[in-house]
Amino acid sequence: MKSVKEVSQLSGVSVRTLHYYDEIDLLKPSMVAENGYRYYNRDAIIRLQEILLYRELDFPLKQIKELVSQDGYDKAQALKDQIQLLELKKSRLEAIISHAKALQMEEEEMSFEAFDQKTLEEFQQEAQARWGQTEAYQTFEAKGETGFPAVTKEMTEIMQAFGALRHGEASVQEAQDQVKVLQDYISEHFYPCNRTILAGLGQMYTEDNRFTSFIDQAGGTGTAAFVAKAISIYCQP
Repeated sequence: MKSVKEVSQLSGVSVRTLHYYDEIDLLKPSMVAENGYRYYNRDAIIRLQEILLYRELDFPLKQIKELVSQDGYDKAQALKDQIQLLELKKSRLEAIISHAKALQMEEEEMSFEAFDQKTLEEFQQEAQARWGQTEAYQTFEAKGETGFPAVTKEMTEIMQAFGALRHGEASVQEAQDQVKVLQDYISEHFYPCNRTILAGLGQMYTEDNRFTSFIDQAGGTGTAAFVAKAISIYCQP
């Protein structure tokens, strides 16, 4: 058995946080002594490890509590899922790092300022204001990693392809096929991008100067407007 102080030192979780986990019934001590001191056995420490893994994946505490408390909770399967999610997170970060290094080596004039955490948070607030109560947004938000897809080499190339088409009609098959390329890329690398989510992104491409600037820089002036129009046509019922 370990005291709350020992568990705090072992895990890096503050004593105050461990007390809070107890209060909300997320992680109860294995024993509370007569003097009120909390003690944790091996099973409790393993549960804390599970909680910290979920926290690393940005799960809210309420959802973590539901997951670990549900009947038939499979620790082995949960760990397998956590590992897979962490590997996906790692792959995404590695891709972004590789792209940043490529920009550095090639000395491209590409700013990441519009895509810092503040910008992503602002975008999520704007998106939620538009369709925050829809099932689509709940799926989008549950992924938790990003609002607008990161500036990757592939995303830049997708916008460049749109730029090559921007002087034509957004309704032509080639433009519509390119929208499908964009949708599939977002779904594969970031979050499920159904037509509701895609339509919301299309609006942001012209309504938010941060995104318009990036897209027009990649594909040429007018590309953002062209992409937004092509997406609007693509998403029509």
